[in-house]
Amino acid sequence: MHARTPGDTVLVVDDSPETLSMITDALEEAGMTVLIATEGEQALATLGRVTPDIVLMDAVMPGIDGFETCRRLKQSSASAHIPVIFMTGLSETEHIVKGLDAGGVDYVTKPITPDELLARIRVHLANARRAMSAQAALDASGRHLLAANARGRILWATPQATKLLQQAIANFDAETFVLSDDVQRWLQARGVGQVNAGNDLVPLGAGSAASSLRLSYVGRIGPDEILLRLVDETTTRQEIILKKELSLTLREAEVLTWIARGKSNRDIAEILGLSPRTVNKHLEQIYSKLGVENRTAAAALAMRALGGG
Repeated sequence: MHARTPGDTVLVVDDSPETLSMITDALEEAGMTVLIATEGEQALATLGRVTPDIVLMDAVMPGIDGFETCRRLKQSSASAHIPVIFMTGLSETEHIVKGLDAGGVDYVTKPITPDELLARIRVHLANARRAMSAQAALDASGRHLLAANARGRILWATPQATKLLQQAIANFDAETFVLSDDVQRWLQARGVGQVNAGNDLVPLGAGSAASSLRLSYVGRIGPDEILLRLVDETTTRQEIILKKELSLTLREAEVLTWIARGKSNRDIAEILGLSPRTVNKHLEQIYSKLGVENRTAAAALAMRALGGG
């Protein structure tokens, strides 16, 4: 008897009634909820209504094949996080690579062994949940982080990174935006270990408005998922200057930088991912260290330190 995992929902995409019957029986016996699609368009329509925990995808089907279905699935922010396991009788290396390139996390060959399939499903469900938990923590931290694949497509971004990109790039859309060829080559170099993590910054390369934005490599967090930090060099340089010239902490320098730009406490809280109460506490410390009584005087000192007044 398999250990039951209630609550897991699996979308099985296959045009073979025999395969669907066998897999459905095995998954339901394991306590999972099974959704079925017999071709790619039907699978995408199902994903538009329901978000399963994992997808089992036949590679060869009539209409759009499993590889193209997976690519389309990964292009949508609503379903990009769902792990896809390919199932097929094709076992040549080129087919395995094609499945992974399309966004799959694993590849099982037919005839399928139910126990092996269930073991793989559990591993990838656990990995996906850890990744989602990590992303939620990053979102809450207010960090300027994003993940991309080696082909330059953004897989997800924290709210603060998204906001910075929207401010710098006209009509920015995370679902369609692709990083430049230079960035893609930079990412691919890391994939084969040609560059050490964190040793350099690469220009985002998305037009003059984004000329101060750089990407810093953080690490690989999935088979084709690279974690990057988005850096605004203009702001970063100003923060470093204020930290040094006015004997502030880096966080205090960040707050003061935005004060000098005329932002309200509420705006600063949103930009830095802090609570308004925390911003107020930082301001109290800034006023005390600078020997001033209000934000106007603090902003004036900041502008003087930055050479603007």
